[in-house]
Amino acid sequence: MEPVGKSEETPSHHTQKRAGTVNWGKATVIGLFAGLLYGGSKEASASVSKDAEVMLKLGSTPDKREQYRLMRDAMEKRFIRVARGSIVGGVHLGMFTGAFCGLQNLLAEKRGVRDVLNIAGAGSATAAAFSLLLPGSFMWRMRNVALGSAFGAAVCFPLGWLQLKLEEKANKGNSAIRQGSDQQEGSRSGVGAAIDRLKGHMSK
Repeated sequence: MEPVGKSEETPSHHTQKRAGTVNWGKATVIGLFAGLLYGGSKEASASVSKDAEVMLKLGSTPDKREQYRLMRDAMEKRFIRVARGSIVGGVHLGMFTGAFCGLQNLLAEKRGVRDVLNIAGAGSATAAAFSLLLPGSFMWRMRNVALGSAFGAAVCFPLGWLQLKLEEKANKGNSAIRQGSDQQEGSRSGVGAAIDRLKGHMSK
């Protein structure tokens, strides 16, 4: 009989989501698309000066074929720069968001509580890990790791506190709405019961 009990408890353990955890898959997708937009817009704005150089060359070139070639080359290079910036930005921000949310869920599961320390710790560890990707010597990277860790904790601590406060207020509002709806349903059921009793007395 023991295997049956275990098989009944197993689905609920896997299907139920731990309270307070972050949906890291959804957050990663949002970070990916945000990185695509940011990287593409950054490269597009950086191409303005290069477009000005192309316009100067066009003004000094009387040949129509040469002008067409310059315009085509400029558009191709701009498209490649924007596409490369979008891909790099999307990959970087998507990886950062996924790692941050995954570490946050891991800390919440290991500690058994969800508080601002989980968010600050996840931000510090993620910033320190991504600081290793910066070019430079070993000592320079260690310096970047220390600065990234401190910067990530300093930024994520107030943001995490604000996030938890907003969630607390939202939960209070939802509970108040549910209590109001329960009271309305109770009053409606009481009115319905009174009407049923009145009908019963009239039928007698």
